[in-house]
Amino acid sequence: MSNQAFDASIPVLTEVFDKEEAPAAAALPAQGTLHADLEQRAIDTWTEPEWTLLERRLSERILQQLQGRVDFVLEQRLKDSMEEVLRHAVAGLTAEIQQGLQQTIEKIVVRAVAQELTHLQTLKK
Repeated sequence: MSNQAFDASIPVLTEVFDKEEAPAAAALPAQGTLHADLEQRAIDTWTEPEWTLLERRLSERILQQLQGRVDFVLEQRLKDSMEEVLRHAVAGLTAEIQQGLQQTIEKIVVRAVAQELTHLQTLKK
């Protein structure tokens, strides 16, 4: 801090903010009051076509928001379902391939043993 004397003509920071905020806050009505005033003015002065237009715009906006959410939920459920179906299909396919491979190996071994036995029997004669 400096050693200069305090000059009363220069406002301190808190005085500046208090002066700037006070008129702005006093000029604006409370948020709830503003909404209530707008609602009452609409009820008192709007015509049927204006209410119909508002209803249509609100319906469109709500439908767009809902459609986005529905699309997300549907996509997520579809992914989950597909994951389960694919997991089941892969498990079934794996079991089928293993069984087929097992049968093929057994046939190859049986044939190889039969050929070897036949070969040994021909050598014995």
